[in-house]
Amino acid sequence: MGLLTFSLNVTLDGCVDHQEGVADDETHAYFTRLMDESGAMLWGRVTYEMMESSWPTIARGDEEAPPALHEWAVKLEAKPKYVVSSTRTDFPWSNSHHIAGDLRDGVQKLKDATPDGVLLGSGKLATELDRLDLIDEYRLLVHPRIAGHGPTLYQGGLPGTRRLELLSAAPLRNGAVAMHYRRAH
Repeated sequence: MGLLTFSLNVTLDGCVDHQEGVADDETHAYFTRLMDESGAMLWGRVTYEMMESSWPTIARGDEEAPPALHEWAVKLEAKPKYVVSSTRTDFPWSNSHHIAGDLRDGVQKLKDATPDGVLLGSGKLATELDRLDLIDEYRLLVHPRIAGHGPTLYQGGLPGTRRLELLSAAPLRNGAVAMHYRRAH
């Protein structure tokens, strides 16, 4: 069984708005490496639609992009992408699959079928999956910013505090810190 790893950009004050982080070659290389190490991506519908609106055109070369962004787009195009949605059933982007029905069962089956692990990149979905005790590790890229607004990490709340064990903390040249935690047992 593969691990479910939640990975996201977050500011010091917990903001997870995708426009608030440092977006540079180093940041993109970090997330490309995480994607390369994972067997599949997992998103909620809103994140999927945000990604679907830009990355396929960059991967095809229809839109100009720096080399690091193009590399990410091409690899993302080939990576299996799983989407949790109760309102949408058609996911035409290449290698996209719908997880329907019971959330716990669907995600557990995905973990069981993906020995290289699943990389979760949606904040709201992470809250739901953490409530179900399905997240094994956390790879948060903490940016040197205070946004002063939301949305924030785990804004929907959890039933209790999650105790984590630090596996690594690595500063990037841009001032962000790559934090790697796993659930403490």
